[in-house]
Amino acid sequence: MKVRSLADLQPLRQLMRERAAAAAAREQAERERREREMRERRQFELAVGPVRALRETGRVLHPRPGASTLPLQRQRDEEAVMREALSDEFDVETLLHTDDRLSFLRPGLGPDVLVRLRAGRWSIQRQIDLHGLRTDEAREALGRFLRECHQQGLRCVRVVHGKGLGSPGRTPVLKDRVPRWLVQKSEVLAFAQARPVDGGAGALLVLLRQAQGALREPAV
Repeated sequence: MKVRSLADLQPLRQLMRERAAAAAAREQAERERREREMRERRQFELAVGPVRALRETGRVLHPRPGASTLPLQRQRDEEAVMREALSDEFDVETLLHTDDRLSFLRPGLGPDVLVRLRAGRWSIQRQIDLHGLRTDEAREALGRFLRECHQQGLRCVRVVHGKGLGSPGRTPVLKDRVPRWLVQKSEVLAFAQARPVDGGAGALLVLLRQAQGALREPAV
């Protein structure tokens, strides 16, 4: 800047004063910051008392493993499906009582269980109708139905499989396979053909194991 008179020095002096004031403000702010840190440090020392650095132990800290990325829930679901896999080739004939009406009784239970089941002494708490389902669909639906009923503490249910009169060749596919599937389910204690009023030859009454493992009669 070319100075021609004293008046020309006024802007320069103003600029210098502004810069000096800004520098002084920065210094004041820095002093206040240091003083604040010192006060906080003293307050901390008064609160916790004297401290000292820990000795070097040479211990190596390994990073903790992160959460597993394996689809564990899907694996559990697949295992449950495998447990429910029911075979159509299971030899059930030696386990069934093939008198006038098809029935099954788990070993260790008295024959009066079947007598009372056939007589309708236990109320039917839920039922599943397998009519119109393909074999695979019926097998999966039955396994899911039994598992849910057992988990809910139900004891007596009805499985409607039909008489097979509408099947190709009038062959009762589900009527033949449902008993095979039921025998393979650990939840099933016994089953018997339903009374005519409950479905007759087209349905089975099924007695389920109590969820806690003890045998106790369902409500009449």
